Amino acid sequence: MTGSSNRPIAHAARAPDGTWRAPHDLAEHLTQVGRLAGDFAQHYGAEWARLAGRWHDLGKYRPRFQHYIRQASGFEADAHIKGEVGGKAPHSTAGAMLAKEHFKQAGFGNAGRVLAYLIAGHHAGLADWFGGLEVRLTSADSRAELEESLAVNPPADVIDAGDFKPDLRAIPGGKNGFALWVRMLFSALVDADFLDTERYMDADKFARRNQWPTLAELAPLFDAHMARMAAAAPATTVNTLRADILRQCRGKAALAPGLFSLTVPTGGGKTLSGMAFALEHARIHGKRRVIHVIPYTSIIEQTADIFRDIFGESVIEHHSNAESAPDAETSASRLACENWDAPIVVTTNVQFFESLFAARTSRCRKLHNLVDSVVILDEAQLLPPEFLQPMLDVLNLLSRHYGVSVVLSTATQPALSTREYFDARQNLRGLDNVRELIDDPDALYAALERIHVHLPPDWHAPTDWPTLADALTARDSALAIVNTRKDARALWEQLQQRAPGALHLSALMCGAHRSQVIADIRARLQARIPTRVVSTQLVEAGVDVDFPVVYRALAGLDSIAQAAGRCNREGRLAEPGEVVVFVPPKPAPPGLLRRGEDTCRDVLHGVTEHPLARERFARYFERLYHACDLDKKGICADLCMAGNALDGFELAVNFRTAAEHFKLIEDEDSAPIIVLYRGADGADGSIEQWLDILRKDGPERWLMRKLQRYTVNIHRHEAEKFLRQGDIAQIIPGLYAQTNDLLYHPLLGLRVGEGAPAVPASSWIVGSDGQV
Repeated sequence: MTGSSNRPIAHAARAPDGTWRAPHDLAEHLTQVGRLAGDFAQHYGAEWARLAGRWHDLGKYRPRFQHYIRQASGFEADAHIKGEVGGKAPHSTAGAMLAKEHFKQAGFGNAGRVLAYLIAGHHAGLADWFGGLEVRLTSADSRAELEESLAVNPPADVIDAGDFKPDLRAIPGGKNGFALWVRMLFSALVDADFLDTERYMDADKFARRNQWPTLAELAPLFDAHMARMAAAAPATTVNTLRADILRQCRGKAALAPGLFSLTVPTGGGKTLSGMAFALEHARIHGKRRVIHVIPYTSIIEQTADIFRDIFGESVIEHHSNAESAPDAETSASRLACENWDAPIVVTTNVQFFESLFAARTSRCRKLHNLVDSVVILDEAQLLPPEFLQPMLDVLNLLSRHYGVSVVLSTATQPALSTREYFDARQNLRGLDNVRELIDDPDALYAALERIHVHLPPDWHAPTDWPTLADALTARDSALAIVNTRKDARALWEQLQQRAPGALHLSALMCGAHRSQVIADIRARLQARIPTRVVSTQLVEAGVDVDFPVVYRALAGLDSIAQAAGRCNREGRLAEPGEVVVFVPPKPAPPGLLRRGEDTCRDVLHGVTEHPLARERFARYFERLYHACDLDKKGICADLCMAGNALDGFELAVNFRTAAEHFKLIEDEDSAPIIVLYRGADGADGSIEQWLDILRKDGPERWLMRKLQRYTVNIHRHEAEKFLRQGDIAQIIPGLYAQTNDLLYHPLLGLRVGEGAPAVPASSWIVGSDGQV
């Protein structure tokens, strides 16, 4: 190792040529992390974050740690970050102990516990207080760690708290905002720690960060794109209305930041009009980034592609498919995780909301970059009812205290305003003072009516798949949307027997595959080639296709409306498009889908005209929400403190328990598989190259972004079966890759629940007629 100084060190690492870098000075690391963290938290707690940064690695001063890292640096460059040191020279509790004791002695009660949460969790994540951090802070080992660290006399400018006087009365949102505030401070600390560590470990990589253009610099690209679109758009009624929607969104951008709704029928251009509002709103009010949140991983690539066509590489696409297991993170995986420092982020409900309730460092890292942003919740009606209350609580806090403007963008606005019932358990703390961006939504809906909806003559008489396949075969082009992957496969097989060349879309296909099929569908429809498609509901949000006829399996009223948006979308038909609602052979499985079906039957019972009239949706959502427990996992109770934050009592929150409970998709029941999709012609070998890099070098941000597009989530028990059979292999902890070339079908995707095909996928060719 170069440099023989005995000054305490924070990190040691090899240079690319294999020689040892000069060690990372500990005092410098603590000072820089404090400075960065304070900058990140400047709007909601700079002094808290600055002190957390200076004290977070105080335990590294203890001789035990210094001996270990100097000895280990000849063998393991970043052992302490990876967690190997944790049992040999723990170092993340000393600063937490100092915070607790210093502020107690200074007369600030339990205020030091705020810093204790942050510092003690900066590797392992935020802990529960009772049975977790409380026990840790009273242990003999933690006491020894603090005393050993202080015994070597760390620099005064590291130890000294200065004149900082913590004031818990200034917590954004008071007692109800305490948990989010701690997470926001935690985010500032861990991102600062990651970044300063990266600056030492890989200076070139660090230098490439923060090279993003501002939103003001990107706005001209958007304006030019919209001008080109307007010039090329045919003079149709639909395009005239889209232009007016765009004008209204831009005109409302001067409104004060807060909560907004964008209520536009499907096909009205919400995606681009919402971005127009966001960019202009950001210019006027100094917002830093736009975060576009989409309900489904399966359609995120469609929206991301739209924005990349406009803004280039200034867009990051971030979802959960290609992440390592929570209990197997390493320094590399943590440094590769997203911190949302880009000006435009496209993400999913899962990634966005689970991060807001997370305990893990990699998930929380991005949160401080939500401050002063515009968040567009695309298809807001798809917020899951069983988590609705904690979601609405956090949106209110972000809007009121962190400078976030939230746009609820949908054709079917859910009923999210505050409601009180005789049974208080059914009450909703909702989003109030939401301002609509469209002047007259009712008039807009009337002007954009382009379809006729056929309801089932008997709501309890199912249509079997052969009968439906016959009906689809009788149409030149038609789209059928069903409720499950299994249903999609069953109907596609029936249709393929009658009309070979039928196309299939489901989440068993990776994003790259779906994008290719959607592009093929658009090209075929444009060329007026007969096109029959069977899809799950992934096609209902963010996928711009235009069929003359759409068949929709009975589902929630909002799903039927979204399906209708894929019919006569451009208004080019001489007669209204046809949307046929049918009762599938089997009802949806118990749960939200079944409740949506039942509520739809209830709301549409006896209706003969205009089943998708706008006023029906408020009634539908009110009944749906009333039938659901809006905080089924008890998240609000997990985050409710014992005592009163304003008086500095317990400050006891179950951070880890809340994070474990807030799972929109249960992690333990799903597994991400990177599949060997090679493009329509089978010639693209990029995926194999990227997998080789992952095996050799581990996760990198750019690499994980690439692999997202080739990932399919399946049930864990199915992944375990594939693993036993040798069809997949674990490539990094919690992330798997396809090894059997037979496992991925060129039309249907990952072959779950089916026998493997007799011919390797590498030899399949998909013809222009959609046949193999």
